[in-house]
Amino acid sequence: MIELGENRYGKRAIRLVKVVRDPDGTQVRDLTVDIALEGDFAAAHTAGDNAAVVATDTMKNTVYALAADQLTGAIEEFGTTLGTHFVGFPQVRRATVDLREHRWKPIAGAGDSASGAFRRVGDATRTARVTATPDATVVESGLEDLVVMKTAGSAFSGFARDRTTTLPELRDRIMATNVTVSWRHSGPTADWDASHAAIATTLLEVFADHASESVQHSIWVMAQAMLERHAGIDEVRMALPNLHHLPIDLTPFGGTNRGEIFVATTQPHGLIEATVRRTAS
Repeated sequence: MIELGENRYGKRAIRLVKVVRDPDGTQVRDLTVDIALEGDFAAAHTAGDNAAVVATDTMKNTVYALAADQLTGAIEEFGTTLGTHFVGFPQVRRATVDLREHRWKPIAGAGDSASGAFRRVGDATRTARVTATPDATVVESGLEDLVVMKTAGSAFSGFARDRTTTLPELRDRIMATNVTVSWRHSGPTADWDASHAAIATTLLEVFADHASESVQHSIWVMAQAMLERHAGIDEVRMALPNLHHLPIDLTPFGGTNRGEIFVATTQPHGLIEATVRRTAS
């Protein structure tokens, strides 16, 4: 017997730019939106019957149509609006909306006033995921492309060794990574922007202050602090590639490397991922 297993479909990389013009100055909202639907779509696969299919072009157009009036606050709010809209179709059991917001900063004009010119700010990208069903909505917030480095307070030693191990044990090393992090909210949040800023600040403060024994250790310490300090979240997920900085031997050139000269590498790199959550007890 042959049967259709889990399936989903949607529209990826919907690019949306909204220019908000008001007396206090112009604002640019620049989003990339992904939408995926799950539900009663078996007939489209097994019988070629598209009667229940919400066209992916319709998904794209819905993003633009709702953005005109509904994209007025945080991306978590807009994602909730989109998710709620799509589960309004009776054949849709789950809608997942992923959003990334790309920041633009005004360039000051000649008179210290906004000139309507902007520059793209590329230090990190704010993210959100909204998973909507007819009965509930779950919201996750996060960041990606957050590149950070510790030049002190980072070690890696005491790890397993065998005949193929060449890595030296280090009590003082550079640790650099490109953080992808998301945190799940336990319920609605009154101020999504303030919540996001506070949780991101906690992550950065703890990254800077703690003594790291490994990337795994850093994930645990940062996520634990995020959960302890912010009662409105119940789970943190992190993915941290270990972007190696290798010291260069300067002796062939008649010099001495006093822990100052490194080569930065991106491939190959370690990748450490973990989820830290509250327990029921």
